[in-house]
Amino acid sequence: MAQKTKKAAKQKKIPTFAWEGKDKKGNKIKGETIAANPMLVKADLRRQGITPSKVKKKSDLFASANKKPIKPGDIAVFSRQLATMISSGVPIVQAFDIIGKGHDNPSMQEMVLSIKNDVEQGNTLAEALSKHPRHFDELFVNLISAGEQSGALESLLDKIATYKEKTESIKKKIKKAMFYPTAVLVVAFVVTAVLLIWVVPQFAQIFKNFGAELPAFTQFVMRLSDLFVEYWYMIFGGVILGVFGFIEGKHRFPKFKYFVDRVLLRAPIFGAILNKAAVARFARTLSTMFAAGVPLVDSLSSVAGAAGNIVYSNAILDMKDKVSTGQQLQLAMKQTGLFPSMVVQMVAIGEESGSIDTMLNKVADFYEEEVDAAVDGLSSLLEPLIMVVLGVLVGGLVIAMYLPIFQMGAVV
Repeated sequence: MAQKTKKAAKQKKIPTFAWEGKDKKGNKIKGETIAANPMLVKADLRRQGITPSKVKKKSDLFASANKKPIKPGDIAVFSRQLATMISSGVPIVQAFDIIGKGHDNPSMQEMVLSIKNDVEQGNTLAEALSKHPRHFDELFVNLISAGEQSGALESLLDKIATYKEKTESIKKKIKKAMFYPTAVLVVAFVVTAVLLIWVVPQFAQIFKNFGAELPAFTQFVMRLSDLFVEYWYMIFGGVILGVFGFIEGKHRFPKFKYFVDRVLLRAPIFGAILNKAAVARFARTLSTMFAAGVPLVDSLSSVAGAAGNIVYSNAILDMKDKVSTGQQLQLAMKQTGLFPSMVVQMVAIGEESGSIDTMLNKVADFYEEEVDAAVDGLSSLLEPLIMVVLGVLVGGLVIAMYLPIFQMGAVV
């Protein structure tokens, strides 16, 4: 029953109403409002000093064409906007109204105003956010709930906004680090395929009239060219299916995802960046949970879900089991073998002094800077590497095609 209710809540769309009315000075005005029903629209307009004369539901026939997907970056910006407005003394319903109507993305606008309507109807902010699990995960909702229960929603919103900004920054850096090698492989494959399919066959026609045996390297390249010309659709199709299968496999099969994540963590250069990013995310998330007053065991459950790497997620869940039996956090961390000794020592000092959240914040700051520096260094290293790889591939094909000509010149 509960699952049906959740499903219905996800599928229910808040309609948009076009309205006309008069303001306090008697001037005719019109606009649009997202609300559950016309009565809420009229009540909202009257609160603003507008006398509605006409409220009509807009047709959403082509509305979906203009909608953009809501990105994690949008949620980070929303968190900061809400935190700023609440700390400035703006009532929460009005804050949602301002943020929603001021957003460029219709999908984001609809979601924010939907949350506003839920809050107006008496739901807590945590309950309203939990109706959008795709954009507000369990960690986000738990932190908001803790803030509402403790009466410290204002300070918690600021911490959540900082947390979202930092985690999104880390994600962008990881994507940037992974983009360069991917770009090298894609460009190298496309350039090689173009040369093998269109350029090499032209040389093959010339070499037919040579009447002499071609060099082994040239023969290899020409056979490779024949393979690409005859089976190009299978080669390109296989690459596309392989990439699609890899992505789907990571989503559908936990064992495959674990294997891939473990290989990535052990990869040279990239593995160090991913490990530092995972430690930074762990420290930032756990620090935020501690600051919200969430118990350690409950915090570790949420931190595991936000780790971003299944190897670290499993290790954190194992730590949670050990901590729940009375073991110290720093000992549980040390036994996983994933956390650097500096991090373990910082947590140990935090446990002894009762300031784990402060120590974890320092750890997060340090490793976020480390990731930033590592990604910048990797970018500087890979830029010339792209040129070298392309130069070797293109130069190798050119040499293979000109070797017979050089040999003939030598004989003459």
